[in-house]
Amino acid sequence: MPIHIERRGRFFRKRNRNVCDGRARLTTLNASVAPQQILFKLQFPACAQDPQTKKQRFSGWHGNDILLLAMPSSARYSANQLPLLELAEVSQAVQKKEISPVELTRACLSQIERLNPELNAFITITAESALAEAQRAEAEIVRGEWKGPLHGIPLAVKDLAETAGVRTTAASKVLKDYVPTTDAQVIRRLKAAGAVLLGKLNLHEFAYGGSGVIGHFGPARNPWDKARITGGSSSGSAAAVAAGMCYGAIGTDTAGSIRLPAAFCGITGLKPSYGLVSTRGIIPLSWSLDHVGPMARTAADVALILQAIAAYDPQDFYSQKFPPVYYPSAMEETTSALRLGVAPEFWIDLDEEVRGAVDSALALLNTLTAGSREIQISTEVDRTVVRCEPYAYHQKYMAQQESDYDPETLRRIGSGSDVTAPQYIAAYRQMLQQRREVARIYTQVDVILTPTTVAVAPSLAELQAAPDQLRRKELVLLRNTRPFNVYGLPAISVPCGFSRSGLPIGLQMIGAHGSEGTILALAHAYQKHSDWHTRKPLA
Repeated sequence: MPIHIERRGRFFRKRNRNVCDGRARLTTLNASVAPQQILFKLQFPACAQDPQTKKQRFSGWHGNDILLLAMPSSARYSANQLPLLELAEVSQAVQKKEISPVELTRACLSQIERLNPELNAFITITAESALAEAQRAEAEIVRGEWKGPLHGIPLAVKDLAETAGVRTTAASKVLKDYVPTTDAQVIRRLKAAGAVLLGKLNLHEFAYGGSGVIGHFGPARNPWDKARITGGSSSGSAAAVAAGMCYGAIGTDTAGSIRLPAAFCGITGLKPSYGLVSTRGIIPLSWSLDHVGPMARTAADVALILQAIAAYDPQDFYSQKFPPVYYPSAMEETTSALRLGVAPEFWIDLDEEVRGAVDSALALLNTLTAGSREIQISTEVDRTVVRCEPYAYHQKYMAQQESDYDPETLRRIGSGSDVTAPQYIAAYRQMLQQRREVARIYTQVDVILTPTTVAVAPSLAELQAAPDQLRRKELVLLRNTRPFNVYGLPAISVPCGFSRSGLPIGLQMIGAHGSEGTILALAHAYQKHSDWHTRKPLA
């Protein structure tokens, strides 16, 4: 007798493989009902009976090897168009069962296969597990078990986040073979939200740099101009999102490492308030200044990722409790009453094309808010803490693996060796004091606006030609972002223009501690009235 497998569902998909001696045949049992309710039967030729179990034996067969509960292939978009859609758009389509998570994942993997050899955004690609996660998500959604906006959505993570069973290198030779046994908390939350994880993204070695130039696996390249840097240290995260290799990515930010690459690559990047997103399981650069945050094409996309990863973590003593906020709703709040602050010091020594783009953005934002006023806040912050803490962390590797570090990374780590305990304590106390004092500014304004950085992305050749000048040039690029790590404030970078040579320019919005909803609302309002974020690189 033939074996029959029946199940109600929207669609079945089968792989083109033999089962025993014959192929599965798809037959409609009842085509008179609506397409969503069609009952299909997959009929397989009978196989030999196992003499011990008295059950039909399928050699090497498991249910998921043959049957994939699937949503329909997208009729609206080609396989080439799918990777270029926004996260919010594909999330709605997946929820409505209009696009399959498997289809999205395959499209992203195809994009990675095509572009990563040139852009070098990924260090590790987890294609097999990603497809398995997509199949699982698809089956859950078809059964009505939708987990939320990230369910079935392909994302990727900076290779500082520990991933159980998947190597976590920090783009270093030191950790090139390190395979953690547990996930970072941000990975746990993404998995709980049903996200599909495509792999681990490139970065500046141990996140100790704003250029992305230094790393054991080579630098990531800017999709807008492959001769240019992406910015760092979340270099691969920005390149992957901009090039459509994933719908969003996780980055980390100690002095601007989410916002600077976002600006250089023409995407949206959010550094949350200090302590909002757990850093447990993130290889640290500086515990007191490290932030974990989302990078995606739009403020709406970023809000969906932030909603999944923002939560108090009692096992992370840097984690803080915040009032609950639903960021996708907060993003829709009106901005007409918001007071904008402009600090002149952040406009000093700007490239003229950057100045023109940011001034135009400010003019538009003045029409969407209660207007702007001048405020006083300095770009100068002490670097004692960020020199000392990396030195302390890396002591556990230095004795045995000092020669495995890039010489420039080793020099930067070593710069903390002469910091005394009293100096560190004084600098740490000053930082805590500054985090309290900066709140006074927000009695005058609701959001501070600055250019994300002073110039467009420089060329790799320019930075590599003068390695002794690299750190000085990085600190110039990070000038406008670094203070807000010290203050622990939420800050978002959004695209606000392009240079004549076609390079993206970013605008930074900074809110009070815990006001992610406010800056997301302003960024979203700006993106509804501009189209810079919709432009895609030729890559």
